[in-house]
Amino acid sequence: MSTTRRPIDGFAAGTMLLLCAIWGAQQVAIKLAAPAVAPIMQVALRSGLSALLVAAFSAWRGEQLSMRGRTARPGLVAGALFAAEFLFVAEGLRRTSASHMAVFLYTSPVFTAIGLHLLVPAERLRRHQWLGIAVAFAGIALAFLGGTAAGGTMTSRLAGDLLGVLAGAAWGATTVVIRTSALSEAPPAQTLLYQLGVGFVLLLAVALGSGQAGRVSLTPVAWGSLAFQGVVVSFASYLTWFWLLRRYLATRLSVFSFMTPIFGVAFGVVVLGDPISKTFAGGAVLVLAGILIVSGGGLLRASSS
Repeated sequence: MSTTRRPIDGFAAGTMLLLCAIWGAQQVAIKLAAPAVAPIMQVALRSGLSALLVAAFSAWRGEQLSMRGRTARPGLVAGALFAAEFLFVAEGLRRTSASHMAVFLYTSPVFTAIGLHLLVPAERLRRHQWLGIAVAFAGIALAFLGGTAAGGTMTSRLAGDLLGVLAGAAWGATTVVIRTSALSEAPPAQTLLYQLGVGFVLLLAVALGSGQAGRVSLTPVAWGSLAFQGVVVSFASYLTWFWLLRRYLATRLSVFSFMTPIFGVAFGVVVLGDPISKTFAGGAVLVLAGILIVSGGGLLRASSS
């Protein structure tokens, strides 16, 4: 297959919009099923299911996925960070709204940019990108003032929002590990299997240790949520994303990811009735603007070349 990446066409744009809608809906799916299955148990089960599907899909394609050698150590680190990300998401959703989580989780590009700046000389941040980071963190601070989530207290909501930011930081750190290690040259399915497999083991251990594993009532909503998260989100959508990255310009594709928190907030409002204060809305706009400033430089350079 040719290594030349193509510019975005109608198919790629439509697929990315669908992926962003799927990713934006995952926090809502977790929140919907929370009365029947504890969020930490949901993310553990969905990781295990997705790991099995990735392994089966790779075997069907005849791919040899080795979990030894140069990728083992960074793979375990990436898996542990993946588990930390979804631990923060699960615990955060117990305290704050899905709409708030959708915004704070997708601060991850800011943390990725800072990590790469520190570790990769070619990824040094420019002046305008530091401005974008400042704008994003100002937005986070403003969004923290955005009222309580429905049915919660200010203290609980602030704790949930902070866990959302920590989830974004863990996601950003995962990206840095993948970009700066042997995983950058590994098959995407192998990297995904590390994340899902290690994530399943660690998240299940936390669920068992915290006593939340026993809170499982497989209602139709719970079955639907787990199937959506395990099959659609963590398996099909991630593999589709990797497929797009191998065929289209990554800088052009990444711009569409800014739609994900918008979908997340919209689904939270429509499906769950999440309250959105003016302060939180203003903070969310600043967060998205800051992320666009930080990540948009590559797109602008690609467009002018």
